[in-house]
Amino acid sequence: MKSDHRGKWVSGLLLGTWLLVVAWQVEEHHRVVETAKTDLRNRSREIASTLGAVTHALRFRGTVFQERLEPVLNELVNRTNALVNSSGLVYVGLLNTEGEPVVAVGNTNLLPHEILTEREEWSDDYVTFVLPVEGASVTTAGVTNNPTIVLPPPPRDFTNNEPRDRDFSRRGLRLDFAGGTNAGEFSSNNFPPPPTNAAGEIEPPPPDDGRRPPDAGDRSRGNRRPPWLRSMSEADFKTLIATHELHGLVLTMSTENFRAVSVSDWWLRCVISFFAGISALGVGLAWRNIAKTADLQIRLVRASELNSHLKEMNLAAAGLAHETRNPLNIIRGQAQMISRLPASTNDVREKSKTIVDQTDKVTAQLTEFINYSRPREVRRTKIALAPACNEVVRTLSFDIEEKKLRVEVGDNPLAIEADEQLLRQVLFNLLLNSIQAADVGGQIKISAQRSGANEAVLEVRDDGPGVPLENRSEIFKPYFTTHQKGTGLGLAVVQQNVLAHGWEIVCLGNEPRGAIFRLTHLKIAA
Repeated sequence: MKSDHRGKWVSGLLLGTWLLVVAWQVEEHHRVVETAKTDLRNRSREIASTLGAVTHALRFRGTVFQERLEPVLNELVNRTNALVNSSGLVYVGLLNTEGEPVVAVGNTNLLPHEILTEREEWSDDYVTFVLPVEGASVTTAGVTNNPTIVLPPPPRDFTNNEPRDRDFSRRGLRLDFAGGTNAGEFSSNNFPPPPTNAAGEIEPPPPDDGRRPPDAGDRSRGNRRPPWLRSMSEADFKTLIATHELHGLVLTMSTENFRAVSVSDWWLRCVISFFAGISALGVGLAWRNIAKTADLQIRLVRASELNSHLKEMNLAAAGLAHETRNPLNIIRGQAQMISRLPASTNDVREKSKTIVDQTDKVTAQLTEFINYSRPREVRRTKIALAPACNEVVRTLSFDIEEKKLRVEVGDNPLAIEADEQLLRQVLFNLLLNSIQAADVGGQIKISAQRSGANEAVLEVRDDGPGVPLENRSEIFKPYFTTHQKGTGLGLAVVQQNVLAHGWEIVCLGNEPRGAIFRLTHLKIAA
């Protein structure tokens, strides 16, 4: 019970340790996933910072022409996809105050339905970030701070010349893809940095000094419009300004690399948890085997002590049985002398005969007990089976004739290697058991035959009542008998002698009635 209690504690400890390892791996997986998400967030902020610098550099009097801004966005998407591969940009959009895209490049179908400030939306294949544009954001009070207006391009037929060249490098602007800390990141090192205050915040541009082109109309800010928009009414122009004022930025990036990292890390954590479980199971089995081994060692020590004690008791009992036979022989002889005296009456003779019979019965039991407790030392010699069986039959001829039995001994000239005394004792007890079981006028058959190149089988058959199936394994145990005159040690002695030779003995049914005692694995002599 103590060992079982200790085993439960060890199993519980190993299970708890494994669960801690699994929980640790789950936590580490979440940390890796959050780290990968943070990398994507940081990359989106870097891109937003670059776009803010580009927008600030392209702005003139608070406005940016769409024809100058679209090539920058296209270059940003194409270069990012080429360098970053599976984590590149798939959509870039500049939003107005209503959350509608003013300028957008890439896959416009990926624009989320609801646009909120500083928000992210994750899907299976993409992640969308909504970020403020530096220098063109809305304050918490809802007032635009230093707004940037994106004006639509002029019509093709506004002048006889082609639209202004879209190569923004003429203004000294260049997208640097090698200046970042990682390959494929944007850098705004080549853009003139916006002026900042002591807190590091971007300062708004100086207030309008009132200087405008001669043809600008009145001095109000709303009438400062390009020539191709001067024909527009004041209300329509203000609506245009409101819908083209930059408010935020939408970046949609592929999550393929993020998902690959997550899946790879998840499988790694599963493998670690699996091997941790195998290790815990192995430690548990090792502990169980150690506990069983220790328990078996204790049992073996106790069994060895008990065996030594039983050997001592066996020797003492055998000596006691041997010493008891001598007084019994004296009692038997005295009873026979009393019955032969001339003055003995018939009653005295009957009682003397009863003393002799009981003395013989006790002596036989003592003899069987001594034979059972005697150590078996096999001295193998060559013994012919047929002559040995015939000699045992002659020894029991009186009992055979008394029950008028027919005993047949096979004439197979087989010779085996066995201890002569032990073999004769086996044959004697088996034949005596069959004589006691057989009815008057019954038949007993002793036969031997080969069962292999070097082995033989010996059988003793009778036509008595037989042995019930449930008793066929019990009859070889000491003091188990089905005969009134049996001692219960005859077949036990037979099994001891058989096992000492390395043979086997079984009890079978003899159809239609009777029993068969079969000895196998008898080694044939050369």
